Amino acid sequence: MTLRFATDSEIAEWDTHVLTNPDHGNVFQGDLFAEQKKLGSWRPIYLMADKLALLVLQKHVIGLGNMWYIPKGPGIDTPRHLTRVLQDLREFASKQNVFVVKIEPELPKTEENTKSLTEDGLLHVRPIQPMNSTILLDLRPELDDILSGLNQKGRHAINRAERDGATVKRVETDDENCRLFYEMFSTTARAQGFVIRPFEYYAKFWRRYADADMGQMFFTYNGDNLIACGFAMVFGEKSLYKDAASIRDGSVYGAGHLMQWEIIKWAREQGSKIHDLGGAPPSDKALDKNHPHYGIGRFKTSFNKEITDWVGAYDMPIKSTQYGIWQKFGERLVKRFWWKKHGESWY
Repeated sequence: MTLRFATDSEIAEWDTHVLTNPDHGNVFQGDLFAEQKKLGSWRPIYLMADKLALLVLQKHVIGLGNMWYIPKGPGIDTPRHLTRVLQDLREFASKQNVFVVKIEPELPKTEENTKSLTEDGLLHVRPIQPMNSTILLDLRPELDDILSGLNQKGRHAINRAERDGATVKRVETDDENCRLFYEMFSTTARAQGFVIRPFEYYAKFWRRYADADMGQMFFTYNGDNLIACGFAMVFGEKSLYKDAASIRDGSVYGAGHLMQWEIIKWAREQGSKIHDLGGAPPSDKALDKNHPHYGIGRFKTSFNKEITDWVGAYDMPIKSTQYGIWQKFGERLVKRFWWKKHGESWY
């Protein structure tokens, strides 16, 4: 396998190359995501491994060297292909002052696949992107067939929300709508105990994809009252339910289901064949009421009861001494410093 930096002409047509990867492309390997991550001081590096397009995000850690992060990649479809890529990537990265490469391939979590990753010398670590487990919905059937294929709870929720007067609108990503979304998003984050980035990050993200006709913002109303917001993206034949927020007071039963149904209709119009509902509890924790994502899982499994578990994130150490320092205390200190200085996640 020949691993090299992409040419200027290849970078200019980057998404076209990513979409021909064996995994049929991932939005987090796309050019718009590379541009977005520059806001967090990441430097995009574009690589080609034969015909495999590989987006790498780089940050320099003083005293250790460069860290490489491959979000939702490499875009392979078999552990054997991944092994071949990693063999060359290990040698290539060592020449670029890299001390660790972090990967997140969307390989199904099976005993065979996890064993292959371990044999390749990789270490399982906490994922960066939140879709370590998720729910996928086949959008290739006709809409009526998709609806009839939902479980009874999902169909009932959609019909109930419509009957009770909930409405969903596709809205522009102007400043007012972005601020309304972010305000509700912030409230949801505080209530559920997760951390979000500053307003400017999300506003630029939403606008970037909407302006490229790859993203759409959705508002759900009960009368004139805004009760839920959502943002979805499409990349090739895949779509993703990216961000969501809702209120409890004044909501309508099934409002979230109705908004998701509108997202599904939009995604099909854009050519999506597989819709990713954007995260769920692991399949073996789906019935655990104490799991923090139990409620999310109940909502999303009403569209498809099968949860897909990916292998997750793995570190490939390049320089053992530097990686040992990073693993022991370096990563923790860097993340803490970055948070104090910038008020957001280092990743």
